[in-house]
Amino acid sequence: MKIGVFGTGVVGQTIAEKLDSLGHEVMLGTRDVKASMARVDKDGFGRPPVKDWLAAHPKVKLATFAKAASHGLMLVNATSGAGAMDALKMAGEPDLAGKTMLDISNPLDFSKGFPPSLSVCNTDSLGEQLQRAHPKLKVVKGLNTLTANLMVAPRTLPDTHHIFLCGNDAGAKSEVQGLLASFGWKNEEMIDLGDITNARGTEQVLPLWVRLFGTLKSGMFNFKVVRAEQGA
Repeated sequence: MKIGVFGTGVVGQTIAEKLDSLGHEVMLGTRDVKASMARVDKDGFGRPPVKDWLAAHPKVKLATFAKAASHGLMLVNATSGAGAMDALKMAGEPDLAGKTMLDISNPLDFSKGFPPSLSVCNTDSLGEQLQRAHPKLKVVKGLNTLTANLMVAPRTLPDTHHIFLCGNDAGAKSEVQGLLASFGWKNEEMIDLGDITNARGTEQVLPLWVRLFGTLKSGMFNFKVVRAEQGA
């Protein structure tokens, strides 16, 4: 499948690597191709500059958000929360309309340092804002509550653990579930919370996640929902 991935950071690269390994035709979207290719320093996670990463993954193409949106039959938003609205605006409504987009972004606000707060919460969410701005796009919030490596390799953890999906279109959620199953997620590990307003809940997991990361000194953990057996 042709898939457009918005964002060239650690999440975008990690998702693109996995999709490429599964045989998908992947195009990474960025605001400015020349600027992205001009970077020479490793990122904050120690990953190589985009040009070096692309050289190691020659089948993955780099283009503008608009071209990545046009390329993809399915889309993934792996931009930072602060850049998500602009990225989709630059992609353009005609190339977004009717497509499913897995939205991994979180509205983290680092303006006052670390740990970050949320730029939108409680009565709204970034997922809802993206859906309102692009009503013909089928936004499915998911994979936004765990570190990038676990997104694509869930079996790295030895036990059952969970991710949360929400979106207004049942067919789009089914499409995302199929993709995530190819990553190694079990059906029972993907909890469908309902419509896109539930992104208010999943995005608000991030302040807790960040603090756990600070305490555990590692992002290789996830949440597990445990409930009593019916009738217990």
